[in-house]
Amino acid sequence: PTRSALLTGRNSHSVHMGLFPTTAIGTPGYDGIMPFEKATVAEILRENGYNTYAVGKWHLIPPTDETVAGPFNRWPTGRGFDHYWGFLSGSTDQWHPVVWEDTRKVDLEPNKKHFTTLMADRAIRYITEQKSVAPEKPFFLYFTPGAGHSPHQVAKEWSDKYKGKFDLGWDKAREEILARQIKLGIVPKGTVLPPRNPGVKEWASLSVDEKKLYTRFMENYAGFVSH
Repeated sequence: PTRSALLTGRNSHSVHMGLFPTTAIGTPGYDGIMPFEKATVAEILRENGYNTYAVGKWHLIPPTDETVAGPFNRWPTGRGFDHYWGFLSGSTDQWHPVVWEDTRKVDLEPNKKHFTTLMADRAIRYITEQKSVAPEKPFFLYFTPGAGHSPHQVAKEWSDKYKGKFDLGWDKAREEILARQIKLGIVPKGTVLPPRNPGVKEWASLSVDEKKLYTRFMENYAGFVSH
């Protein structure tokens, strides 16, 4: 829903993305099939002289269209992008991603680079190629990492940057984070924390092993987003 609204400038229900394409239920606003009458920003910009590139997550086509047989009219190259390099579904492995270039699957193995790095390399390549030929021509780059989304994978040197940073636990951490956000003016003074989510235990009630595991989870997530 967010991606559809961002790309079209419209309410997600008006572009039939009230749910994900993978969870669509076939009712108005929820069938997961974006109408061609609702243009994307890439379609508008390409008509106005831009080169347009999409790199990363798409997740805006019905699962039945995610094959080499298409149809490709709702893929990025069918919705205004000159070139696309990324993954079509909701998530992919960060070390061994399922990647498509335009409308063809790419075999990256044996791969040694993190997917976010691969994305950055590809984006730089697209821009460099264009600027080498038409340096004055404008371009639009839609860059959508999988970072922050599962699976939470990053090189150890990035998660190690946060070693010990979350040993205080999530209850204390969110208090300190909110205090910093208020101090920085990110949220208004007087903002209070909501109750802990029902499925999340009080940190003090966890066993030693649980605390060790969940601390590592938080370090890894923070490193993933930082990378």
